[in-house]
Amino acid sequence: MRVIAGKHRSRHLAEFKGKDIRPTADRAKEALFNILQTKIFGASFLDLYCGTGNVGIEAISRGAGKVVFVDSSKESVALTKTNLAYLKEEANVILSDAYSFLSVTNEKFDIIFLDPPYKDDAENVLKIIAERELLKSEGVVIYEHTDKYDKEIEGLTRKSTRNYGIAVFEFYEVNKK
Repeated sequence: MRVIAGKHRSRHLAEFKGKDIRPTADRAKEALFNILQTKIFGASFLDLYCGTGNVGIEAISRGAGKVVFVDSSKESVALTKTNLAYLKEEANVILSDAYSFLSVTNEKFDIIFLDPPYKDDAENVLKIIAERELLKSEGVVIYEHTDKYDKEIEGLTRKSTRNYGIAVFEFYEVNKK
């Protein structure tokens, strides 16, 4: 697992041992950030269910203005902090489940990336994001998963679906009023 582009290009990140955690593959991450390239510089970025911090660190490397990492696993938070320290970067890394964090934050984000370990989490998390208006008006939510997902979320519009190997990215925007 490595940083694809930007100021930390080609730097390798620490990973979990074993196969319990499935970080976003380099090929899929590269495709994702090619799509986001015009939105990333200076953006506020939320890496929800951050795991190793892989995706949020790519955002930092490509010029995101602020990145917040959230995970309910102590091991994930520790590994994200280790990867940030290795790159000499600072960011807000929060030990919290997604629901609790989204229920208390008042920050709005330009980009929200979520890769929940369970498909069932996505619908509820997307609903909270929409209901609490945590996505800026021109922002984008990216939901990574591996299975078919065809639910509509009130307050968000699915703009596109992209497949990269086993990774599927759903792109949502705020409904325009």
